[in-house]
Amino acid sequence: MSLSLIAIICGLLAVIYGFVTSRQVLGASAGNEKMQEIAAAIQEGASAYLGRQYRAIAIVGVVVAILVGWFLGVTSAVGFVIGALLSGVAGYIGMNISVRANVRTAAAAQTGLQQGLTMAFRAGAITGMLVAGLALLAISCFFYFLTDVQGMRPNDRHVIDALVSLAFGASLISIFARLGGGIFTKAADVGADLVGKVEAGIPEDDPRNPAVIADNVGDNVGDCAGMAADLFETYVVTVGATMVLIALLVKSAGDLLMPLMSLPLLIGGVCIITSIIGTYAVRLGSSNNIMGAMYKGFLLTAILSIPAIWLSISHALGGMETLIGADLEGNGGFTGRTLFYCSLLGLIVTALIIWITEYYTSTEYRPVRSIAKASETGHGTNVIQGLAISLESTALPTLVICAGIIIAHQLAGLIGIAFAATAMLALAGMVVALDAYGPVTDNAGGIAEMAGMDDSVREKTDALDAVGNTTKAVTKGYAIGSAGLAALVLFAAFTADLREFFPNLTVNFSLENPYVIVGLLLGALLPYLFGAMGMTAVGRAAGEVVKDVREQFKNNPGIMTYETKPNYARTVDLVTKAAIKEMIIPSLLPVLAPIVVYFVIAMVAGPANAFAAVGALLLGVIVGGLFVAISMTSGGGAWDNAKKYIEDGHHGGKGSDAHKAAVTGDTVGDPYKDTAGPAVNPMIKITNIVALLLLAALAA
Repeated sequence: MSLSLIAIICGLLAVIYGFVTSRQVLGASAGNEKMQEIAAAIQEGASAYLGRQYRAIAIVGVVVAILVGWFLGVTSAVGFVIGALLSGVAGYIGMNISVRANVRTAAAAQTGLQQGLTMAFRAGAITGMLVAGLALLAISCFFYFLTDVQGMRPNDRHVIDALVSLAFGASLISIFARLGGGIFTKAADVGADLVGKVEAGIPEDDPRNPAVIADNVGDNVGDCAGMAADLFETYVVTVGATMVLIALLVKSAGDLLMPLMSLPLLIGGVCIITSIIGTYAVRLGSSNNIMGAMYKGFLLTAILSIPAIWLSISHALGGMETLIGADLEGNGGFTGRTLFYCSLLGLIVTALIIWITEYYTSTEYRPVRSIAKASETGHGTNVIQGLAISLESTALPTLVICAGIIIAHQLAGLIGIAFAATAMLALAGMVVALDAYGPVTDNAGGIAEMAGMDDSVREKTDALDAVGNTTKAVTKGYAIGSAGLAALVLFAAFTADLREFFPNLTVNFSLENPYVIVGLLLGALLPYLFGAMGMTAVGRAAGEVVKDVREQFKNNPGIMTYETKPNYARTVDLVTKAAIKEMIIPSLLPVLAPIVVYFVIAMVAGPANAFAAVGALLLGVIVGGLFVAISMTSGGGAWDNAKKYIEDGHHGGKGSDAHKAAVTGDTVGDPYKDTAGPAVNPMIKITNIVALLLLAALAA
């Protein structure tokens, strides 16, 4: 049987798992009438936002699809459309499950902590498996159609361009979804906190706060729909880039070229099965350690993936000692065994990045507690310590990624790095499950508060939510780490494409070339400029929310005495319009940057220097983006959990001066961790993908 067909079957299993588990979740109790009324408002707001967002994105998508078809042909345009549509579907499914599981999690928490955990994690697992399954189906079905049905050679130019276009479609939708959802969720969150907690002195998720429904909507469209689209894109880009790199570099594989290019699909397929098995291991032990329960599932998935990857490589290559690409990069080629070691390395890098991110964002460790301690002396010291932790948090992940790159390259060159990245993304189903669990528990706590449920329920949802903050940060760290490796693979594909398309053009990538320095500086600038745009957008939108909430409190005094209800719909509509408006220009920045740099430098100094500048731009984006994204996501997560640590009764508890300082820090950290930082991840990859398509268009 074709390896692509096996991958398709595994992808279908993930979709079946998602369907069966969703029936279990939706069949559970949705609580009393009050709870269902609140949940319905959240569902309505989330659906309205995504509908508007997708309509806005569709306009850009249609224009880009026409351009791709014009320059690269119909096959590439079809690939772009498939990637874009399924990325949107992944985001919509993630949101749709989350907004229905939140109220059921709150209802289940009435019975016990285990029941609440089971409901929330099942919801996350549905999103995780559907994201991984749809991503695998997108690339494996398209590759199968092009090669097995159409009969194209796997390294045919049309196949390569089509795979890159598929990744481009997924990336373009992802960056809009990530940034737009992030602006929505943090504008609502910041506005709600500033007026509700700080000015009015009312608790988080208090039903008197007009922004509280918008805040809960934001959790779903940002943390769930946005992350689903993001990881879908990362999966497609990484697997696709690995296949493209094999096609471009491995010229002497002969009959093994097809199975070698299909191998990343097979690895992704078998790891979906291990991830499904791992979901059933997420159960509380006698210690009631929620994070420990999560790690049981992840560790079981990772452990089962090791023999599964070994068997996949052995089956695809006809043994582990088969030598491939003996003339490749002058390193004597690689074998199935070395590819397995590289894949194992990818699993180790994943585990280490998850552990490091937990260390910097969990209430159990020094970084978060140091921010909480600094809050005792005021708002300024909280912000200073939070910034210090955000900067410090970049060190260990960078060292891990550097070690991974060196070891993988020593084992199997650039192909080894690509397989390490593929193995990292093979666990995406389980990792997205951990992430999507977060907004469900956050919403569950909000519903418990607004519905006036017993304090014991809120205690359970708060315990689940505290872990959810960590799992969301962990997932972002994982996505950024994998994006760094994936972007490096894309850069390798860019240089290989450059040699193939323009063999007679001498491109000088030496640092003595001033245009290389220009490219590096511009590339490193992009994440900062992009992040600034995202942060500014949140600030502007949050300011509008603050004005709206203040106005409702002033003009309707009955809100504070529970005599009248605030106008939730007005606030949701305001944030929706602001987020859609603010997401367009920043999202186009990484799309246009490589194109503008190429043509400007080409006019000034010729095509060779223009290509050198664009190549350097890609490296600058990777390096700058890695540090910006890690510092923002880890620092923001640490600020958030420092606030929660104080709210648990430390350093004076709720209402204390330390708590007020922590709320300020959390307000700064919110757009860091949920808007600008995560959106840098697709930004890194889309810049590299556009550069690849630019090469293909110029050579056409």
